[in-house]
Amino acid sequence: MNAISMERTISIGGLFRISRPINLLMVAFAQIMTAYFLVETTTTGIPVLKDYHLYLIILSTVIIAAAGYMINDYYDVKIDYVNRPNEVVIGKGIKRRVAIFLHTILNFTGIGLGYLVSPTVALVNFVAAFLLWLYSNKLKREPFIGNFTVALLTATSIFLIAIYYQKSELLILTYAIFAFFLNLIREIIKDIEDRPGDRKHGCRTLPIVIGFHNTKKVIFIIALSFICSILIVAVKISSPNLYYYFGVMGIFFMFFMYKIYYADRKTHFTQLSTFAKILMLVGTLSMGLL
Repeated sequence: MNAISMERTISIGGLFRISRPINLLMVAFAQIMTAYFLVETTTTGIPVLKDYHLYLIILSTVIIAAAGYMINDYYDVKIDYVNRPNEVVIGKGIKRRVAIFLHTILNFTGIGLGYLVSPTVALVNFVAAFLLWLYSNKLKREPFIGNFTVALLTATSIFLIAIYYQKSELLILTYAIFAFFLNLIREIIKDIEDRPGDRKHGCRTLPIVIGFHNTKKVIFIIALSFICSILIVAVKISSPNLYYYFGVMGIFFMFFMYKIYYADRKTHFTQLSTFAKILMLVGTLSMGLL
């Protein structure tokens, strides 16, 4: 009887889906690639992969992100029943009160692990946990500010490595900018994709407030800002390999923007969201070239 009750309270499959394991792996991969290729050694000369603090930073970041996904699904359950009913976990695979409990435990664990590294990392984790809760509770339903918050937190997860190890900050900043702008574009694309549920439940996302076509214009303005920012930082770094890489990536990015220009169906924006993830993965892999 207890086993049956527990199964109804929380399922392994539900816990797996709600934590977005692929996204968490991408965050961890980006941090470890940043440390290995762009930091290389600690301030005392130890190879960074031999420093246990790195793994505590990665683990704490992943835990905070998992808690963020959990609370997001908790607040979005009604919207998700409209936009993606087959993917709803809260209330099915995991009870609402269990989701809140797990969210709290994960946040305290992530902040605690951060404190074992340094008070600065703990503070960053605390701010990230708070902003993820605020995003899910309020900011996500407002135009642009929610998109900006998620993109900023994604960039921070990469730049946190530079903050702690105090190395290659300008080069790591390049990749943080890359992550910020691509995630910002992807978050707006997801808002376009989720218009039906968002509109039904009173959200004021960009596509609902300014319309579908004007939102596309905003994406193109962001893309232009992205290109200008990358060029400015790349010139300051003056690395030939970086020029070659961003030249090739520029071709794929222009194709990505071309697809956005002509996209007009939900399936199109679902594919574009996936393509943005692939661009971020390829961007992360390029760290090995430097």
